[in-house]
Amino acid sequence: MSEAAGPRAAVGNGPVTAVRPRNYGLDILRIVSICGVVAIHVFGLRVGAEPRAGRGWWAAVAIDIGFIWVVPVFVMISGALLLGSRQVVQAPAAFYRKRAVRLVPALIFWNLVYLVGVRIWMRQEKLSTGRVLELLYDSSVFTQLYFLWLILGLYAVAPLVAAFVASRDDRRALATAGIILGATVMAYMIPGLLGHFGVSRPIKLNMFTYWVPYVGYFAAGYALRKVRMKGLPLAAAGLATATLMAFTVWHFGHRGVLPVADMLVSVSYLGAGVALTALGVFVVGLSVCEYVSIPGRVGTAIVALSSASFGVFLVHLVIFEAIRLNVPAVLGANSVRAIAVAYLLTLAGSFGISLLAAKVPLLRRVF
Repeated sequence: MSEAAGPRAAVGNGPVTAVRPRNYGLDILRIVSICGVVAIHVFGLRVGAEPRAGRGWWAAVAIDIGFIWVVPVFVMISGALLLGSRQVVQAPAAFYRKRAVRLVPALIFWNLVYLVGVRIWMRQEKLSTGRVLELLYDSSVFTQLYFLWLILGLYAVAPLVAAFVASRDDRRALATAGIILGATVMAYMIPGLLGHFGVSRPIKLNMFTYWVPYVGYFAAGYALRKVRMKGLPLAAAGLATATLMAFTVWHFGHRGVLPVADMLVSVSYLGAGVALTALGVFVVGLSVCEYVSIPGRVGTAIVALSSASFGVFLVHLVIFEAIRLNVPAVLGANSVRAIAVAYLLTLAGSFGISLLAAKVPLLRRVF
């Protein structure tokens, strides 16, 4: 992040220059979001299992679907941080080098870890050359690895987007984000409408196109980075966001009850309801954080956990897979309590490994 970590002064012959304290809002949003990502992948195991009923199943749905906004918010955080960066606009070559050094080793390393370590060694899968190429092209080597291709694509277009939206006042950024995100949501709404008439037109993404539907979120993060609410507007926005979140959970568990909603409001990262929820979480979250006073030591811990979130994203499914394959109650997805314990162990283990890896030069390159 570009903001200072705390107040400081430049001491010398010249005037003392104070740097404003760091705003921890984006850090806190990133930590909450990575906890939500892990929750989706762990509790989703119970959501997808049978029977799809009962309090345990609904608890898993509330946690899984209740966090469906996290990936859009991750993209918005990236947009807020990157699109306002001078380097992105003024020195794109340096930006590309810096991001390539950070992302490309992780892309190669973790695809190998999940392909060889998890699929072949842990799961004992027999993979042909064709199947490996299919997994790579579809960005489906493992559940979360598509995000690496997604963020790589957004990095590639970041200088172009930044040159357009950051060169004018924020109204251009808001209009750009609104138009692109609105068009994207409409594009992902159309297959539901066509399905009502028996026409199947699913949108299929691959390693080269995963980033395209997320440009709207990317621009929205920059456009909304300074928006702060307070008082009644903040309370109303918070209530509206919570209501949308609750409806999304209910809608997922009651598909078929509201046919029109089934057509128009898909429960996906690019569905209309999820898009509005993500925008609400981003603005409300940053606004609430403005009122929270964070002591220095706590702030240091928040920054460390925020920095570790990328590593958590990458490693958590290795840990969960080891638990899943060795704990029958988790493997069978028949115990929400067992899955909840697995979640806590996965989350704690992932943060621990990521924090430790940050202290090892070689490992730091892929975490």
